[in-house]
Amino acid sequence: MDGLYALKPWYTQRLRIFLERAENQGTSPDFFTAVGIFGAAAAGVSIAAGWWPLAVLWLGVRLAGANLDGAVARARKVCRPWGFALNEIGDRASDLLMFAGLAVWAASQGGPGMNWLSWPVIWVLAAALAATLPTFASLAAAGAGATRRNGGPFGKTERCLAVIVAAAAPAAIPVVGAMIIVGSVLTAALRLAAAHRELATAAA
Repeated sequence: MDGLYALKPWYTQRLRIFLERAENQGTSPDFFTAVGIFGAAAAGVSIAAGWWPLAVLWLGVRLAGANLDGAVARARKVCRPWGFALNEIGDRASDLLMFAGLAVWAASQGGPGMNWLSWPVIWVLAAALAATLPTFASLAAAGAGATRRNGGPFGKTERCLAVIVAAAAPAAIPVVGAMIIVGSVLTAALRLAAAHRELATAAA
């Protein structure tokens, strides 16, 4: 169950012009990691202000950066362990920036001023915490020698889409938050189950 992650090869193909230019010019993959973080930061600011159409654009930049860093590293044959670490840090930072923007937007929905103890804010914070579970599951499994798994059913792309929906329809924040929580727990469980099968087979 790869979810929208199954569209990654298609999206990479759409970014082919940037990939080829980076390969020809010797651009560092780390540049695209930084681009992804910048896109997430800009998206967070846009979401906090309620400018969800602009956030769609910036989250597209975020996903493009996250896609291209690995693609450029493979194309230039400069994959390295530290690049893997930077990629993970970039993805986690990008998620935090995106959810921070949504938390600000949620806090502004209760009338004048910022209501940080409102239920919408609590839902956003709970969703942000749950969103870390799939990555924890993948990294724990990879540390044990299993494949580092990505994708869905509720991965990075689904989180971006869910946050856009919540920003566009603030009344739906509790529903979207619950969906992120359930989807993230399910994704983590499926990744751990797949890793368990892989490791058990390898040990047999």
